[in-house]
Amino acid sequence: MPKNKIYDTEVKPERIVLVGLITTGTTEEQEKEYLDELAFLVDTAGGITEKIFTQKMQKPERATFVGTGKLEEIKDYVKAEEIDIVIFDDELSPTQLRNIEKELAVRVIDRSNLILDIFAKRAQSAQAKTQVELAQLQYMLPRLTRMWTHLERQKGGIGMRGPGESQIESDRRIIQDKISLLKERLSLIDRQNETQRKNRKDLVRVALVGYTNVGKSTIMNMLSKSEVFAENKLFATLDTTVRKVVLENAPFLLSDTVGFIRKLPHHLVECFKSTLDEVREADILIHVVDISHPNFEDQIRTVNETLKELGAIDKEMIMVFNKIDNYHEVEVEQDWEIENEDTPTMTLADFKNSWMAKNNSPSIFISATEKENLDEFRDLIYDRVKAVNQKIYPFNNFLY
Repeated sequence: MPKNKIYDTEVKPERIVLVGLITTGTTEEQEKEYLDELAFLVDTAGGITEKIFTQKMQKPERATFVGTGKLEEIKDYVKAEEIDIVIFDDELSPTQLRNIEKELAVRVIDRSNLILDIFAKRAQSAQAKTQVELAQLQYMLPRLTRMWTHLERQKGGIGMRGPGESQIESDRRIIQDKISLLKERLSLIDRQNETQRKNRKDLVRVALVGYTNVGKSTIMNMLSKSEVFAENKLFATLDTTVRKVVLENAPFLLSDTVGFIRKLPHHLVECFKSTLDEVREADILIHVVDISHPNFEDQIRTVNETLKELGAIDKEMIMVFNKIDNYHEVEVEQDWEIENEDTPTMTLADFKNSWMAKNNSPSIFISATEKENLDEFRDLIYDRVKAVNQKIYPFNNFLY
């Protein structure tokens, strides 16, 4: 063996295939958007998307999610291209996971598993790590049988008798005990956080909310002059960050929260509700929207649905349309009411007029990175904080 041979120790990114279904109620354009977002999730996790498969079906196949013909097509590609992982855009049942993995002979995960993996990678604080671990264990619990398929030769009869069964039951008890322990730990952290919030007396609370990767952390850094981590990746921020901000003579507390996303795993929503207490207890919500995204209206609906689930949809809200420097004119849909019916596309000015006519929430159009309209943005926040402060804390000595 040559002494001077240099071995390549660099970890190569995993090569991934994505699979999605176009079912009743879903258009090809919508599914393409969902799969583009799934590819962005893969990029965030450090993988490379090599190919995307789609299939039109009334509903998912109970045993294999996709049809047998499509599964065979995926199998041929996976084998020929030496793919590492196949990721499905919807959550798979334990049976589907087991059947698909057996057929494809590679690792198979679903969207929920991928998001959980990203959250585990991004979690920094003890609270976020505990929440993610709890969600992972709750996801894993019903899928233990799949993890013990390597014991098939030892099982004795229908099902999983013998050592496989005893090991699965043992693991199930361990996971259930761990889940109970993590829930107790989260309850303790929640009580500590509640005490901290009670100590923040007589200050208006403002929370940044929005879809993931819309620029909330960039706005947080701009307003608070802090260094909150911001990156062009999904879920760059998991831990809620709270900063005291003073605009002119008006102090308030500003919090940056985890971004929302479609098809967020149920276990993850439940586990992160405690983190989102800052949203529930906020006096003002700043809903940040990436206006350069081609389907930002769907993202607005997703955020509003999540806020409704959290019981925070009726709070005073400021709509902030960010990234106007990247806005591109879009084709006008039939439900937009624009005076010039001959206009084939919608300019930013058209959208501003339409939005203002249809919605009562105060709104502002900015570019946080290019620092466009930031003075107007600060003035709007100042006016709202002043009004809320005078309503909630009339005896505060603000020098308005």
